[in-house]
Amino acid sequence: MEIGRDLGFATEAVDPRIEDTPLDDWKFANPKAALQRAFDVFAQRAEYEVDDLRKTIADVSPDVLIVDANCWGAAAVAEASGLPWASFYAFLPFLRSRGVPPWGPGLRPWPGFVGRARDALVRPMVSGAFDKAILGPLNRIRTQVGVSPVSSADEFVLRPPLKLVATAQPFDYPHPDWDDSIQMIGACAFDPAPEAVPEWLAAIDRPIVLVTTSSERRGDTDEALLALTALADEPVHVVATFPAGLPAGITAPANATVCEFVPHSVVLDRAACAITHGGMGTTQKALVRGVPVCVVPQGRDQFEVARRVEVARCGTRLPAKDLTVTRLRDKVRQAMAMTEGVRRVAAGFAATGGVVHGADLIERRLLGQSRGAPWAGDSTPSS
Repeated sequence: MEIGRDLGFATEAVDPRIEDTPLDDWKFANPKAALQRAFDVFAQRAEYEVDDLRKTIADVSPDVLIVDANCWGAAAVAEASGLPWASFYAFLPFLRSRGVPPWGPGLRPWPGFVGRARDALVRPMVSGAFDKAILGPLNRIRTQVGVSPVSSADEFVLRPPLKLVATAQPFDYPHPDWDDSIQMIGACAFDPAPEAVPEWLAAIDRPIVLVTTSSERRGDTDEALLALTALADEPVHVVATFPAGLPAGITAPANATVCEFVPHSVVLDRAACAITHGGMGTTQKALVRGVPVCVVPQGRDQFEVARRVEVARCGTRLPAKDLTVTRLRDKVRQAMAMTEGVRRVAAGFAATGGVVHGADLIERRLLGQSRGAPWAGDSTPSS
């Protein structure tokens, strides 16, 4: 809340029960079971979101609502309220698109007949399992709030009048069939930097490799520890962060700095590569600064992120099951040489207009509507 208030926003905490419901899908090795657990958690949080947002609407009388795409209860209340509203996707939407493989396993796009045939064969299995996992808990909360149930995950994604997606091409695939209500607004990478670069960081005179782990427990600690070993004899300096807590007994090699937290921005501004589990936040923070990435995906949307990194040639992809010291070292070396691809991706993020473009869309399409002015469309491309 303090960061928001420092930036001039009137911020208040959500119902504490929402934050007290942890997303613990990392406990499940089976991807299907992990997905079901994640959706169960979203459904449980949704119950608390309903009254929380209803009370906020009554207290604040907002003109527009902007809802995180994973907040199912808040989305249902927004839809029922009659207010103009938008969903915000900090991750890649699980929305079907022509020429794009079904969302989830991170399949490589294949052009032509062979690709269409593969996708047609795989989609019922992948998308069917996804719909089966999401629709029950999602529709329970929608029925409770009084909005109509949805018949697919796609229908749920398309309900808001405006969908803002934190990505851009060429990092993301082309979506020729997405309409103008879906707008890419770049990386949206928020990471306030300290007033001065830490002295220990300023003293590093080698190329820096940032190794990140999730702020939530995700099972990616072993990846980071392996990176310290893999790069111990390389002509780089490794900065490894463990925001979920430093592993017990960790010993850093001579060419490494280990810390619980440091703003990634100050490290990435000096980095030659970042090793990440493939969360959209850290991955795009690196790419928007022209820093290539080596992605070792663990679950959730990370398989899709890793594949896009590989296809866009802005870094390398290394499945966790294939992770070894030698392979990780080789993938980092390869990534560090992919400067042309990462420059192209960074330019794509900038070309969207970023958060300024997103704010402009909200003002023109939603605020105008809330004040009685009809929206007649505009010439802004969806990227």
